[in-house]
Amino acid sequence: MKNKQVSPWAWVPTLYFAQGLPYVAVMTISVIMYKRLGISNTDIALYTSWLYLPWVIKPFWSPFVDLLKTKRWWVVTMQMLVGAGLAGVAFTLPTDFFFQASLAVFWLVAFSSATHDIAADGYYMLALEPHEQAFFVGIRSTFYRISTIAGQGILVMIAGALETSTGKIPMSWSITFFIMAGLFIAFCLYHKFILPKPASDKPSVTVTASNLMKEFFATFASFFKKKQVAIAILFMLFYRFPEAQLVKLITPFLIDPREVGGLGLTTTEIGLTYGTIGIIGLTIGGILGGILASRGGLKKWLWPMALIISLPNIAFVYLASVQPESFWVINLCVFIEQFGYGFGFTAYMLYMIYFSDGEHKTAHYAICTAFMALGMMLPGMAAGWLQEQLGYENFFIWVMICCIGTLVVTAFLKVDPNFAKKQKE
Repeated sequence: MKNKQVSPWAWVPTLYFAQGLPYVAVMTISVIMYKRLGISNTDIALYTSWLYLPWVIKPFWSPFVDLLKTKRWWVVTMQMLVGAGLAGVAFTLPTDFFFQASLAVFWLVAFSSATHDIAADGYYMLALEPHEQAFFVGIRSTFYRISTIAGQGILVMIAGALETSTGKIPMSWSITFFIMAGLFIAFCLYHKFILPKPASDKPSVTVTASNLMKEFFATFASFFKKKQVAIAILFMLFYRFPEAQLVKLITPFLIDPREVGGLGLTTTEIGLTYGTIGIIGLTIGGILGGILASRGGLKKWLWPMALIISLPNIAFVYLASVQPESFWVINLCVFIEQFGYGFGFTAYMLYMIYFSDGEHKTAHYAICTAFMALGMMLPGMAAGWLQEQLGYENFFIWVMICCIGTLVVTAFLKVDPNFAKKQKE
């Protein structure tokens, strides 16, 4: 098959759908599943937060993806590994030791997914011309979001429907993960035949191990020599400090019965509320944030975004204190909080791009994303234990208090007023 005959439309949407789904499976679906299988909030938050680690440390092995084999080979191979891992999770769920065994397999999925991210983003830049990259950047983001809705929404609703019809929770989730595994094997086979083979996608044969290590350490050193690096790192770690704790307890809060402070939603209702309505709010907030930032610049919108990522968290204080019966009210509150998160997160993403600019921008951006993942991982680990000590209402009040940290780190940032602003013709 000649490369010219393969339209980017044939592979960009499927590649980024495949990039989003395993991340959702590891970070979100696992939390819902473990809650339904009776694991405590403390254990869920602690052990699923550890699964962020591959995304924290992926800058350490990203150079090897550049040097060994082609990006195309890495993409196809990682999709096969993710498919095998998801099937492995499905096999472990009916066993007595499902928690330990499934967590071990989730680690395989997480490392494979993080490696797939490196390869897919690199392949995208090699397989498309610059003007095509610009055109398809919105398409790839859209299909990544669609995969999130498919995972958190549709697949969770399928698991909920199976729970209702069979009455067997482990078997229901096992079937759901088999569906995901089959989907990934299909992606792997499809991409093996459809992905173009750009001439520039080839392993490096000129770089030696010693040169690689020298460049590797030089790149890291140059990151920590940047101006305002300490403030930048604190911003990356603490801007999402409230959200890092909140996100681990949203699903357990929605599932837990009302007697213990939760809302008592079914698995299917969670798939609709958090996995569909919430993701739509997140997406709309992100799109609106991007549009406004491109018109006024990051500096102008930094404070509004910091406030809007923080204040809507009060929606969960309301839900925990009132415990409304109305499904419509619950959906509205989740939509508001997720909209605020999507809108405010725009500032975070833009600042990482701003701080990474210059020589080694790709490697420096990867380091920024590692701090981003670390900023989600560490607070999330303790969130479940904290909630069990405080109860849901006091925990969500604590999350609101943590928003002070978001505002403090924002106050110290210095940003070029013209950055991200669309220049007049």
